[in-house]
Amino acid sequence: MKFTNSIQKAITDRLPYFRSHSLKFVIAGILLIIMGFSLSTQRLTTDADNGGLFLPDGFKALVVVDSLKGQARHIAVNSNGDIYVKARNHNLNGGYGNIALRDTDGDGKADVITPFGKYDGHTYGTAMRVNNGYLYFSSELMVYRMKLKRGQLVPDSKMDTIVIDNPPYHEHQTKPIAFDNKGHIYVGWGAGSNAGQEKNRIPGSPGTGDPNSPENSNPWLKDHGGIWMFDANKTNQHQSDGIRYATGLRSLVALDWDFKSKSLYTVMHGRDDFRMIWPDIYSPWQSAMQPAEEFFKVNQGLDGGWPYYYYDGIKGKKLLNPEYGGDQVKEGNGSKLTQPLMGFPAHFAPNDLLFYKGKQFPDRYKNGAFVAFHGSTDRAPYPQAGYIIAFVPFKDGKPSGPWEVFADGFAKVDPIVSVSNAVYRPMGLAEGPDGSLYVSDTEKGKIWRILYTGDKKAFGTAQLAAMENRKMTASNIKTPDEIKDNLFKDMPGTSVVYTTYCIACHQKDGKGDGNRFPPLAQSEWVNYNTNRLINVILNGLKGPVQVKGLPYNEVMPGHGSFLSDEQVAEVLTYVKSNFNNLPEIVTPAQVAAVRKMTTK
Repeated sequence: MKFTNSIQKAITDRLPYFRSHSLKFVIAGILLIIMGFSLSTQRLTTDADNGGLFLPDGFKALVVVDSLKGQARHIAVNSNGDIYVKARNHNLNGGYGNIALRDTDGDGKADVITPFGKYDGHTYGTAMRVNNGYLYFSSELMVYRMKLKRGQLVPDSKMDTIVIDNPPYHEHQTKPIAFDNKGHIYVGWGAGSNAGQEKNRIPGSPGTGDPNSPENSNPWLKDHGGIWMFDANKTNQHQSDGIRYATGLRSLVALDWDFKSKSLYTVMHGRDDFRMIWPDIYSPWQSAMQPAEEFFKVNQGLDGGWPYYYYDGIKGKKLLNPEYGGDQVKEGNGSKLTQPLMGFPAHFAPNDLLFYKGKQFPDRYKNGAFVAFHGSTDRAPYPQAGYIIAFVPFKDGKPSGPWEVFADGFAKVDPIVSVSNAVYRPMGLAEGPDGSLYVSDTEKGKIWRILYTGDKKAFGTAQLAAMENRKMTASNIKTPDEIKDNLFKDMPGTSVVYTTYCIACHQKDGKGDGNRFPPLAQSEWVNYNTNRLINVILNGLKGPVQVKGLPYNEVMPGHGSFLSDEQVAEVLTYVKSNFNNLPEIVTPAQVAAVRKMTTK
């Protein structure tokens, strides 16, 4: 009876498409549905090269869609196989924030692609989840939902506003969401700060607040840097209508509820810029290696320690941040905080988390979590790292072994010198109704579907050997050698100021990261108004701005308080003489003149 009902539902779901095609198509479609329930994934033809991915033995992959105009953030797969994508760039998607995909002929490829849902949003907006018959999605400031109707790909129901945040927009506003089994929705509230400094990302600027005094805490922690719990079915809720479930979490994108342990989990982005802000304390290698990305089981009341503490993945302990007097040794009260379940390598950028519930994969994967690592931007002078899907085996609600490399090959280059060199960057994870794993990419909007086609009973360490070798040897995954893996050691003519203060955002090739930080290469801000450029370096710039036709909305900190006129002139001469810009020598006298005119 269940088998018959499932077939009936699948046919009903596709009625709108059957009605618009010939009888021959309808019969073929119904036969494919019936065959699908008996043959499952065996009738799909995976790509010969697995879509460019490296996977454990027995796993195969196919490309569902090669590119989406709006690119992609998180994704969700409905019970009938329809895919919903949170667009990364509304402007490139006809102004729409979402994209719906459907496979009508059963080959695993999306042949219907429809943008929908107009609402204000920038490139940080993240969430896309299906829950209890509704499609939930978010911008930086709002969480929305629309009712899904059987057989209808694009929902035409009204767009409900579930959670409302207050402007202004700032970095780390991503609004990831997760749902428990009691009708709650959990929403991440990122803090628009690197380490809670008085002046964000300015070298030597101290942190605000007292780590030992809750009454005098960092201002960001009042209403950011944590997770809030709301009623998943109530509309127009403000933060004050919810419950602050956890705090001390800097930047949240990866968030999921594990129904087996009935617990919430997150993987937090650690802070950046140790070398840039504290060059007397941290070497380039130490800055590339610290801090760890922290994997937390989030019980109500958790304090992750940000901005006062970071997790040293090498020492396996919480240390005091230098903004609060830390020196790589002082622990303060870090040991009293909740410790992470594990620390992942620094700057890997965890952007999604998924606890696997399906039956298609071998038993090894039935009690564990997949993590999508978007990849680092600030590991220079060492190779950028991450750009993988990792797997963490679980038992009794906690990791039962070290993390594993599950999928690699997204970047398609080795080493990754600058983030713009990476062709694809994994972002979103979703599980299909048949237990397939779907992965989205931010750079071109590509989506992969990963399936298991081998013998599940025979799956073991031998099938994982090649991936374990990649973990130890691939430049985007392994721990770099401090001397041998320094990519800049044999490169004369590189600006010391640029490699110390600029490269983390604008990258070695001057092309930025394609989303948060704008390019310097062939930029109108570099080439056509030198005094304006000097002013930006001295006094900073706050968005929104357009560079080469694309919008950016990060804060560029002023460098005039710690760079001399000679240093500013040197780095601007370097920038103008490289990256295919128009060469020009900037003099200290020019910098001094602009400094005098703009000093308040």
